[in-house]
Amino acid sequence: MKKRFTYALGEILIVIIGISLAFSLNKCSEDHKNEAQKQQYINSLEQDILADKTQLENNLQQIVQKVEMSSAILPVLGSNDPQKSTKLRGIYNIAQLTIFTPKDFTYQALVNSGDLKLIDDLELKKAIEKHYANYKSITDAYKRQEAINKDYLGNYFIYNTDYDLMQEGKSPFKDEKLLKNMMQAVRGSFIIKKTATENGIKSCDSILKILK
Repeated sequence: MKKRFTYALGEILIVIIGISLAFSLNKCSEDHKNEAQKQQYINSLEQDILADKTQLENNLQQIVQKVEMSSAILPVLGSNDPQKSTKLRGIYNIAQLTIFTPKDFTYQALVNSGDLKLIDDLELKKAIEKHYANYKSITDAYKRQEAINKDYLGNYFIYNTDYDLMQEGKSPFKDEKLLKNMMQAVRGSFIIKKTATENGIKSCDSILKILK
């Protein structure tokens, strides 16, 4: 009887050990899979943010040029500058939009799939969330300038411009005082946009250091 009990107890222990080992191996396999998936996400985030940084750096160059152009055009409006017609052509370049389209596909996938929990480093997770939250202020600054172009400059070009005058070597803009006020607003929006872009580049640099 004692032998049978000992044998049965041994069988039970073997089963328990086997189950525990299976669970342990399964957990190790799952942890390894999660770690690999987390690393894929981090690598993908790094590539996305590098692309965003490049886009912002290119935008910054264009925005700085437009701030300089608008500053140069403002004194010409309403003046008797003999080169006015030529100098004011830069207004059309200023009116061209510089856009920012962030590559946030990986971040959205992390959030929407619930895989953000794979990033178990709380500080890293906070840094990632803060970086993408910063994009809102950037896009808001870009939208502000887009609204000014659409609602003000666009309408001005339609209703207050006589292109026949340009062929005569004259300024095609009928109400230069109004246009000057608009250009001051445009210049202000560019400065806000420039600051937002610079902050975006700093945010990219900061999160890239953490991801690496």
